[in-house]
Amino acid sequence: MRRHTIFAGAFALTALEAVSAGAQPATDGADPAVGRAFALETCTPCHVVSSKQVSPPRFAIAPSFDAIANHDTTTASGLHAFLSTPHPTMPNLILTAREQADVIVYIMSLKR
Repeated sequence: MRRHTIFAGAFALTALEAVSAGAQPATDGADPAVGRAFALETCTPCHVVSSKQVSPPRFAIAPSFDAIANHDTTTASGLHAFLSTPHPTMPNLILTAREQADVIVYIMSLKR
């Protein structure tokens, strides 16, 4: 539970910084199916990316994509800021602008 609280606090701060800085993700034409496929290939060691995910996370240290999408402070701009800056609890993944946009629209598609 503490890890989720730390994540939520860090994400909220990052989202606030993104909004105040005017960061806008370029998600026009992004494909959530491509983002899902990329995330299943790349993010599953730590995250549950999809409810139909075949393999469980190896480290079980990160919130599910569903939990991220449905957190009160989650926005596309906040995700863009979060994915664009290094974080001590996450590998330093360098995503192309297109990969990032696809993953963001996939996560946002999970919002209820």
